Amino acid sequence: MTQTNSNTNARKGKHLTDGERYQIQILLKEGYSHRHIGRVLGRNHQTINNEVKRGTVTQIDRVTSNGKLYTYSKDIYFADVGQTHYDEQRLKSGCQPKWIQATQFMEWADQKMLEEKWSPDTVVQRARKDGLFEDALIPCTTTLYDWIDRGVMRTKNMDLLEKLSRKSKSQSQGHRQNKRILGPSIDLRPEAINDRSEFGHW
Repeated sequence: MTQTNSNTNARKGKHLTDGERYQIQILLKEGYSHRHIGRVLGRNHQTINNEVKRGTVTQIDRVTSNGKLYTYSKDIYFADVGQTHYDEQRLKSGCQPKWIQATQFMEWADQKMLEEKWSPDTVVQRARKDGLFEDALIPCTTTLYDWIDRGVMRTKNMDLLEKLSRKSKSQSQGHRQNKRILGPSIDLRPEAINDRSEFGHW
């Protein structure tokens, strides 16, 4: 374990692996410095410092001698603790949907749409105009309609009078009659035209 890695270039942009954390634990027990461990793993020594800080716990030892109880504490790095901390931070770093953070806006919007029959656009514009919530927590009108469609709101499509009055896209794309009337069909022309006896009858 004391053999150093010939590659001394620190790797950037990559997180420590579970295996590297166990190597750190072993090398620390053997008394090696953070800089030496960084060279072994091909990591910057500051990366090692940060990892050791996150994964270190304080252990309390109690020893009785001559009828007296002595308490000793020591800090020890554990790879499992470091890995657990890393996993927790990764979960927190995930991007959450806005509707999870905007629960207060959603409750207010539901009340306005269900009880006062406001439209989603009115809800959004009023919330912004009056500064009722943080701008980051107020969705655009399209997003609010999407929340309703996805069922994350108490308000349903059937509660929106404006949306029920709209024709669906499928209805508007059906067969339609030609609105341009260009005159009678050529099949209905007078028989006299066929002999071309007058000027203009081609």
